[in-house]
Amino acid sequence: MNKTWGYHLILDCANCTPDLIKSYDNIYNFTKELVKRIDMVAYGEPVIEHFATHDPAKAGFSMVQLIETSNICAHFVPDDLEGGNAMYLDVFSCKEYDDQVVINLVKEYFGAKYVRPNYLTRQA
Repeated sequence: MNKTWGYHLILDCANCTPDLIKSYDNIYNFTKELVKRIDMVAYGEPVIEHFATHDPAKAGFSMVQLIETSNICAHFVPDDLEGGNAMYLDVFSCKEYDDQVVINLVKEYFGAKYVRPNYLTRQA
């Protein structure tokens, strides 16, 4: 009996291509392609907004895409002083998906040179 309620991939990515993580269009296209490649169903359009402009070390686009089985969230930090051109991505769903597909797509769309994955199964 499967007691797992949800699957949560958390990616910490660094050394992304600056122009790609600063591009609204690239983030939008990535989000649409990610939903398709992991066989999810989007609920509406992705919300993509530029945040944290009060702190240049944290400023960048944030993205939220609701999916029928939960959500996908990301924050892109071009001027991150710690990791450099960072991206932080969470994919959470009660439907299983291939985490390697997500990692490969992040590398394809954002040129991430460093990807640290954490994969959790969720159950209250």
